Amino acid sequence: MVQLFLIMGILCILISGIFIGAWTDGKQQRANFHSETEEHRDFRTKIAMYAGLAGVISLAISGFIYLL
Repeated sequence: MVQLFLIMGILCILISGIFIGAWTDGKQQRANFHSETEEHRDFRTKIAMYAGLAGVISLAISGFIYLL
């Protein structure tokens, strides 16, 4: 059970990083910002926040189960 929540948490954090653009350099980030619409940017940010929140909660549950 711990492994399930751990893997799910890590995957959600990775998905969040991809959608928010955390692993791009400055030039790519500026190019992405200027080439997308505000609605698309808001959608990506919303997905990234939900996935990040789910990842943090899953990692917390995993740690809690591990300690019990």
